[in-house]
Amino acid sequence: MFFTSLIAEGEGRVSDASSGFWRGFLGAVGASSSGVRVTPESALGLPIVQNCVTLLAESLAQLPLELYERQGGGQRVPATAHPLYAVLRYKPNPVQTPYDRVELSQMSVGLRGNTYSLIDRRDDGQVRELWPLDTDKVTVLKGPDLLPYYRVAGIADPLPMRLVHHVRWHSHNGYVGMSPIQLHADSIGLAQAVRQYTGKSFANGATVAGVIERPKEVAAIKDQSSIDGIVNQWGAKYGGIDNAKKVALLQEGMTFKPVSMTNVDADLAVLLKLSAVDAARIYKIPLPMVNDLDKANYNTIEQLLIHFVVFALLPWAKRHEGAMMRDFLLDEERPRYFIEFNLSGLMRGDQKSRYEAYAIGRQWGWLSVNDIRRLENMPPVAGGDTYLQPLNMVAAAGAAPDPKNPAVRAQLEMQRTEIERMLTQ
Repeated sequence: MFFTSLIAEGEGRVSDASSGFWRGFLGAVGASSSGVRVTPESALGLPIVQNCVTLLAESLAQLPLELYERQGGGQRVPATAHPLYAVLRYKPNPVQTPYDRVELSQMSVGLRGNTYSLIDRRDDGQVRELWPLDTDKVTVLKGPDLLPYYRVAGIADPLPMRLVHHVRWHSHNGYVGMSPIQLHADSIGLAQAVRQYTGKSFANGATVAGVIERPKEVAAIKDQSSIDGIVNQWGAKYGGIDNAKKVALLQEGMTFKPVSMTNVDADLAVLLKLSAVDAARIYKIPLPMVNDLDKANYNTIEQLLIHFVVFALLPWAKRHEGAMMRDFLLDEERPRYFIEFNLSGLMRGDQKSRYEAYAIGRQWGWLSVNDIRRLENMPPVAGGDTYLQPLNMVAAAGAAPDPKNPAVRAQLEMQRTEIERMLTQ
């Protein structure tokens, strides 16, 4: 096709460890306008960046990751018999746990914009093991068939797409993701520069609490030992918490002037605060979620958690899910199987709110006792699959139930008892 041949003219290298689209924007590798070299490792040394990246990685890694099978009637069940189920849930490789694999993968894509894993397949094409690859040693190539190929340092031939699991962040070409750290190198470099300047100021600078001044008319004290004696005596008598609020007597017209914070010191404090806000914005994380409690309101902590899950964590989860569906499942399996992170645990809210929601669902008939127990990770009970329905809900042409009927009254009493039991559990 003409369209295919037109796109294929750009085949070849898409990215490698020393070049890329975002590096073209920034000039030298890792350069920033502050003059500080920014790398994923140096950025991770900033507490706010480390907090954002690890919060996303740890939150995603602790979520249950399930391989489901679609069945008739809209039902879905865990596909425990599928070979991929054990790889995702129990043992991705002999070294890593499932938690380690997801955490490392999200850490890599959160810092570098890409994460790669080598897929070891069985003879029938099913995934046997997943091995992490060093992101900086992987080069993405585009072949004549428009599919990506991966050149890994130490492996002679490029690896086809079926042997590499690739998760990418926002991309300008659809083949390689941009690095959030390098894309925002100026903001992160400024934060690094401020911290370096502050650290060197403490190491090399001299700061005093105050100075004692003598008038010009009084003869200067030229003996250094006498000067040291006056200063040491002042410090011993009026310095420290035990000597706070003591009254001093200065003679010969001497005055004491305290040294307060300079405008530069105040600006540094503001810059440190703003750099933390910028880093949180990069990853779309609410500030209270990264321990910035200046404007935290504990009455809205549940809304903050929902905001974090929906706008920060969920997009990353969808990237991983889509990449796993593409790379792990065979073409004929995708209509039947799907991979999903279970985020419901993070959206459950407090216990009182959950139980009130369960009571409403039970009363109006879309939840059974076993449905509720399943959501609470509790085993099912006998007879718990019955769904209730309010007696006053009938078709428009139907007759309303007779409340004087003993059977109707018994059913109403059963519903009331069931709701009370749910609320008191």
